[in-house]
Amino acid sequence: MKPLRLLAAILALFGSVTLLPGRAEAVGCSGKFVNPVTDVCWSCLFPLSVGGLKIWPSGRPDTNNPASPICACADPLPRIGISVGFWEPVRLADVTMKPWCFVNLGGKKIAPGFDIGQGMLAGPSQVGGKSQNTAKWHVHWYVYPLLYWMEILTDFLCFEQASFDIAYMTEIDPLWQDDTLTALINPEAVVFANPLAVAACAGDCVTSTVNLPLDSLFWCAGCQGTMYPLNGNIPSHIGHVQSSRLALSRFSYKMHRMGLAWGTMGSKGLCKKYLMPIMRKQQYRFQMTNPIATVSGRYACSPIGASTMPPDAGRAYPAAGEDMGYLVWRKRNCCVL
Repeated sequence: MKPLRLLAAILALFGSVTLLPGRAEAVGCSGKFVNPVTDVCWSCLFPLSVGGLKIWPSGRPDTNNPASPICACADPLPRIGISVGFWEPVRLADVTMKPWCFVNLGGKKIAPGFDIGQGMLAGPSQVGGKSQNTAKWHVHWYVYPLLYWMEILTDFLCFEQASFDIAYMTEIDPLWQDDTLTALINPEAVVFANPLAVAACAGDCVTSTVNLPLDSLFWCAGCQGTMYPLNGNIPSHIGHVQSSRLALSRFSYKMHRMGLAWGTMGSKGLCKKYLMPIMRKQQYRFQMTNPIATVSGRYACSPIGASTMPPDAGRAYPAAGEDMGYLVWRKRNCCVL
């Protein structure tokens, strides 16, 4: 019932908003509700570590964990606990070129009654003598604390305790629409707009695919392209999977830059979340939920910047398979009582 209550709340918010199934079909808005049993890669929870020891190993790469199994926190009250590390599904994201298309809510289009936030796929155009497609994506960001919601472990304070909700829609964000306005939150982009900085992203592509992305190359999104500008305007659209993952990577970085997403990994995250204006890419994994959920294999929930060639080939297809949905996994280090 929660998704139905959520839709009703959105309708009430916009007042004149109407749900137009016929028009949604006309523009090809597609998707399905995420089944928490069959559409979630539950093995992506692992590895599970206590201190520096992995007590439940995994073939997927993991970030460094605090070496000591004993931890101490002083806020709000002094306490001593055990240092644990795990991966938590915390956010759900629609990535679509069709405005107001809620992919992970069954592929429904909620029309606000005014023309705003148009997405696109344009090309090919001749840039530098080469044919190149461009794309413009929108992102819907859902609060989705799945482990807490399903009550897999009760009274486990490390889980984010929140209800299912839509936290952000880029259609109403002017900074997401315009590269010039986006410079307000990423003025450093001009420093990395040069061939040398772009060439460095090749190394990030390799390490992201083989192991983990290089946080020191924060302007790179690995094999997908560059992080800047922090919006959905993709100047080099190679394919829907590559392009949508780049838009989601940029959006995640944008949320950190705006203080709406925080750091949870490493020793600093044991006792509480902390500000992370320059996003550490190693903190996240992206798992596709729409149009075809990836629930098995090493690359089912691959890091930011990992190559999309082996795991996601054939997972985007014309008409019904052009709107993408992702489950965002976040690394969590926590001091358990």
